[in-house]
Amino acid sequence: MTANKGKIGVVIEEHFDETEYQRFNEFFPENGYEVEYISNLWNQEQLTFNGNDFEEKATVTIDFKDIKPSDYKGIILIGGYAMDRLRYQVETKAGQPNQSPAVEFLRQAVKVMDEGDLKVGTICHSMWLFCADRDLIKDRKVTCAHNIICDVENAGGTVIYEDGETAATYVDRNLISGRHPGVVEEFMQLFLKEIETGNE
Repeated sequence: MTANKGKIGVVIEEHFDETEYQRFNEFFPENGYEVEYISNLWNQEQLTFNGNDFEEKATVTIDFKDIKPSDYKGIILIGGYAMDRLRYQVETKAGQPNQSPAVEFLRQAVKVMDEGDLKVGTICHSMWLFCADRDLIKDRKVTCAHNIICDVENAGGTVIYEDGETAATYVDRNLISGRHPGVVEEFMQLFLKEIETGNE
């Protein structure tokens, strides 16, 4: 199927989850959407990132500073440890909100998301990027990997549980979250449904 319904922006860095990377590259184009990877390129024309298992590589040419969230039908934060790396800021000051390019971009995306014009997805550890600023996650209902529950709750988010574990997937308005790569199929189907329902 030709990818002509618009673009899905996927935020990525080193140590991304490879299962999600492989499936995003197959599933979204099959359903008519182009997948575009976005990162902080540190003033380089492109950077190549390795996956968690060092079997997949992602070469990225799109920098946060060159795009805006409204360029996309949806934005997904990929799992693995990539979002923790993207929280890095060169300089810090007491009381200053996180100034990393990724967090600044997420602030813009959340604003558009809350206005009802964008779907944002997180899966596994990628909720970490939301945790970089309490204003991004406070009072939102989400699911995530079990080992970052404390991070999410300490940042003001509400973790949803099902059957003795965090929920497989959850939708809170325009924020779609998934527990881990084991539910990537359910997550992608839900994300697609939310995008296409929202565009009707």
